[in-house]
Amino acid sequence: MSDGPEILLTNDDGIDAPGIATLRTELTALGDVTVVAPDANQSGVGRTRSHTARIREHPWGYRLSGTPADCVAYGLRGLETDFDVVVSGVNNGPNAGNYVVGRSGTVGAGIEAAFLGTPALAISAYHSTDFFLSPPEEYDFARPARIAARLVSRALESGVYDDVDLLNVNAPVDASSPPVILTEPYHDYGQHVEPADLETLDDGVIDANGGELAADEQLVHLHDRTWPGVVGWENPFPPTDEHRERYPVGTDRRAMVDASVSVSPLAVTHASPDSAALAEVVETIDVE
Repeated sequence: MSDGPEILLTNDDGIDAPGIATLRTELTALGDVTVVAPDANQSGVGRTRSHTARIREHPWGYRLSGTPADCVAYGLRGLETDFDVVVSGVNNGPNAGNYVVGRSGTVGAGIEAAFLGTPALAISAYHSTDFFLSPPEEYDFARPARIAARLVSRALESGVYDDVDLLNVNAPVDASSPPVILTEPYHDYGQHVEPADLETLDDGVIDANGGELAADEQLVHLHDRTWPGVVGWENPFPPTDEHRERYPVGTDRRAMVDASVSVSPLAVTHASPDSAALAEVVETIDVE
């Protein structure tokens, strides 16, 4: 046992992903690390929870058949260790922008931790030119992992988590000395809906997944516009004047345009904002 913090480590890329292995190495120099991570990739599941999950022992801790939030729930309530912090990552690809943050399994693990009363940090990696890390085995996650370990240590020591539930961090893998910027998630999201292509067979109309459609049904594609102006897998945040004008200084997406480390403090327990207008509406509602 070390004198450092008890750390619960998870991710959404799966326990065999390179990012979590690198992060575990860095965190073991800080404290005692227990890994509870998904069996397989769980990207994009947010803080979805399962009713049941299969658990198997792993040399680092445990591998679990469910989501990142399931892993955190099991670690914090199914193990006897009293964890000081939950760390999630290093994610293969960034989690920046208000909508993306809400959908991320990496961040979802931190949200589950916050609801269970444990501070958390979610760390995601990007490449300032390539942006998406594909295939992840060809990239070095060491710098984001070191940044995460240092932030965890300093945040615990300085009382950051007295005011903050979760730190969402995006760090470049390729910048040698990236500046660290305090940021907030930027709202930049759209949705495109279009009719889906259908195949008509003798036994009815089915969708691409083989599900039969009734006569009064139609199939549509819902395309998220989470990365604006992107065609294919190109970098949505190149270092251009156009993108610097689009994203204000202090936002997580501007930090990526500038190849910086973005650190966004989040309150995730759905605190209620004060609304004088809503108070007046509630007072004047007639239920008869």
